[in-house]
Amino acid sequence: MFKIFLGPPSERFLKKCEKGIYARIIEKIKQLAANPFPPDSKRVVARQEKVFRVRVGSYRIQYLVYYSKNEILISDIDKRSRAY
Repeated sequence: MFKIFLGPPSERFLKKCEKGIYARIIEKIKQLAANPFPPDSKRVVARQEKVFRVRVGSYRIQYLVYYSKNEILISDIDKRSRAY
């Protein structure tokens, strides 16, 4: 089981989003803690680090996986049009 950490942009997004979207995103984040690479995850090629993303409707969760620390950093959560 991985520990989840939220970056400042993702915390800001979660504070401002609607309750329904918040619940769906939190559920997906809990699933990432158990399995950081679900079948719907993809690598974001445009970034220099190994950033991955998963979809939650029209929203994207971008995250980095640190195996040595057993941690996942949620770097950004945003609508698809603004996420990349």
